[in-house]
Amino acid sequence: MKNVLLLALAILTIEFGLAQQAPVDYVNPFIGTSNYGATNPGAIAPRGMASVSPFNVAGRIDLNPLEKDSQWLSNPYVYENKFLTGFSHVNLSGVGCPDLGVIISMPTTGALKTNHLEYGSTYSNEIAKAGYYSAELTKYNIKAEATASTRVGVSRYSFPAGESNILLNLGLGLTNEQGGMLKIVSPNEVEGIRTVGSFCYNNPEAAYPVYFVAKFSEPAHEFGAWKTPYKYEGEEAQWMIYNGKTRIKEGFTREVIGDSIGAFFSYNFEQPTQVEVKIGVSYVSIENARENLEQEAGQASFDEVYKKTRDKWNEKLNRIEVEGGSEDDKIIFYTALYHTQIHPNILNDVNGEYPEVSTGKIGKTEGTRYTVFSLWDTYRNYHQLMSLVYPEEQIQMVNSMLAMYDENGWLPKWELNSTETFTMVGDPAAVVISDTYLRGLTDFDVEKAYEAMIKSATVTENNPLRPGLTEYLKNGYLSVDSGVPGPVSITLEYNISDYAIAQLAKALGKEDDYKKFSDRSLSYRNLYNPKTGFLQPKHSNGEWYNPFNPEAGANFEKNVGYIEGNAWQYLFMVPHDIEGLKKLMGGAEAFDRKLDLVFDGGHYDMANEPDILYPYLYNYIEDSEYKTSAKVTELIKKYYKNSPDGLPGNDDTGTMSAWVVYSMMGFYPVIPANPIYTFTEPVFDMVKINLNTQYYKKKSIIIDFRSLNDTNPTIDFPTTLKQGFFIHHNAFLKSD
Repeated sequence: MKNVLLLALAILTIEFGLAQQAPVDYVNPFIGTSNYGATNPGAIAPRGMASVSPFNVAGRIDLNPLEKDSQWLSNPYVYENKFLTGFSHVNLSGVGCPDLGVIISMPTTGALKTNHLEYGSTYSNEIAKAGYYSAELTKYNIKAEATASTRVGVSRYSFPAGESNILLNLGLGLTNEQGGMLKIVSPNEVEGIRTVGSFCYNNPEAAYPVYFVAKFSEPAHEFGAWKTPYKYEGEEAQWMIYNGKTRIKEGFTREVIGDSIGAFFSYNFEQPTQVEVKIGVSYVSIENARENLEQEAGQASFDEVYKKTRDKWNEKLNRIEVEGGSEDDKIIFYTALYHTQIHPNILNDVNGEYPEVSTGKIGKTEGTRYTVFSLWDTYRNYHQLMSLVYPEEQIQMVNSMLAMYDENGWLPKWELNSTETFTMVGDPAAVVISDTYLRGLTDFDVEKAYEAMIKSATVTENNPLRPGLTEYLKNGYLSVDSGVPGPVSITLEYNISDYAIAQLAKALGKEDDYKKFSDRSLSYRNLYNPKTGFLQPKHSNGEWYNPFNPEAGANFEKNVGYIEGNAWQYLFMVPHDIEGLKKLMGGAEAFDRKLDLVFDGGHYDMANEPDILYPYLYNYIEDSEYKTSAKVTELIKKYYKNSPDGLPGNDDTGTMSAWVVYSMMGFYPVIPANPIYTFTEPVFDMVKINLNTQYYKKKSIIIDFRSLNDTNPTIDFPTTLKQGFFIHHNAFLKSD
């Protein structure tokens, strides 16, 4: 235990110096662009509304084996693909369903072509850094570069002498929605709208517009718009000379509206020429998109925008400094931290305006309105990391959720650009908000938050967050007869939310609620079948669902009891009642054996949220604590790499990246809404977390593994871990 005490002391050290490259230099945006990681290497500022991503998921199956219309691709770029059709300016990172990926620009040379299958090009010499991307378009001998400010995508196209074009295609995109409008304002400016939405094919009636203004550093010699109408059949078709044919509208300056439309700006350069393209975006109006552009990038050059964005990235990433480990370790670590700073992203314009949820009104914030809350994923580890490393952002995220409650009457479930997608299950916002408060970040209206949580946990009619709540309250579980998919999974999710509400109730002195929700949080026990040893689907009359196969549902296959998982992957997903689960299983030894079977039997899924906590559960079993470090080390080496396939799967808006950030630092948040960390062997010799002193009483947290080993080098660190080797988050809080 001597080493344990030394590490606990080292973690509170406040003086530390490191000599290394800047953290931003270790970011490799290509990580996660293969193996369905769903990231992209495009240029983006921290928490940016706009981003500029290469778009290579449309057409040419021979060159793009992963094509958006042949698969459920949710990303604008796949590393293996080789056929580029432009650069999209609003994008999502690490999500499981297609949306956005629109406002696509493309530089070409030669005669004007408007069909992306004809004007697309292979490419080479890709470079991606934090805030920068470039590639050379083979077909045209054009170097395309991209950077971005928060709300503006900035590109630089280096054209050879001769005929050249810049295309703006509003017909192409990842979104399931269609329709747009554009208007050419002048030879070097175009404005417009593109409709997006229907994330996961849900809530299509809530489709919404994204507005843009594009400006070019060089006025075009010729410009115009194109429109490709539907192709009609039958008698009517013979009278339509334009039937299904693209119409080129040269010099056209009125609005063009349709599903397949675009604008072109053509040049005839006497010598090689660079053209900078700035595209400001907004979810409020064209006027706001123009203001965003002018305020953030109006007179700035490409290089100036990139330098400012690079500096912002370095400032963000410098919140954590590391020493030791390999070059690849640092790249994996800082790229993961980089990925946690993409979503949730900023929704409000520079003037503070944003679209409200459901109301159709335009709201205004004095702070930051965040969006893209993939809460089923992120409640498990992501927001805990934000509370520690970026508390000023986490507070604004909670305030954004409470503003959504004001607008919508409900906390968010899976919110995207002020639309509720109703994706995934459970009541996760209650967990995030409770966890934030319990970590000492209290600068929000906690009584309003508590009111919102109680509403979602008690209202049984037309409750979008907790379907099946009536049966849950009556029986303590959702049954297979409820008509609600994944009843075991949902019961566990409701339990975790109820636990979070109970902990907040206790902190607020609401003892009756604390008792009620604590009791509710343990109702998963109704689903434990001692004969099978699993949490098993059940009928409403109390009979077990049969036939029961605990492996059914692996690899995201649909099954009767579980959502995105099976009985193995959900068996231990009760982090708030580990001791209770041990008793159900027959004690610590049985718990240990069953946990071993998850890993040894190939049932552990690193790419799925329900079981990502499992390696850390060994720290709760006396004399098995060493297995936590062994498993975590093994999983990092197997699934996290400095390569395009360097994520275990979909990054889930930074959740998988947050897991490895924590794990490489050597500690992990064990229980949502319980601010306790448990430990594992860190990858680095030393880790320094630079704290925001507005919230924390220390300037930094230090994990000094090197001094620990030097003190007693004969003791192997993992074998010294004992039960109770935890530290409370609030040890770092700023005192009143």
